[in-house]
Amino acid sequence: MSMPRTGGVWDQIVGSWKQVKGEVRKQWGKLTDDDLEQIRGQRDILVGKIQQRYGIAKEEANRQIDDWANRLKF
Repeated sequence: MSMPRTGGVWDQIVGSWKQVKGEVRKQWGKLTDDDLEQIRGQRDILVGKIQQRYGIAKEEANRQIDDWANRLKF
């Protein structure tokens, strides 16, 4: 399995979580405010919440997150 290639971007996401969580909500509208508070920029929790809310596999959740993170503008 390949590792996600968003390490540098993810560091920025963690550091800017309060601003970024609105973008997360736009991308994955089924996530609740409570979900976003629990996630707090932690990728592994985001993966799990996306899997849970959308009923998708971990690999698909990771792919969606990679695609989304690579489109963010900092």
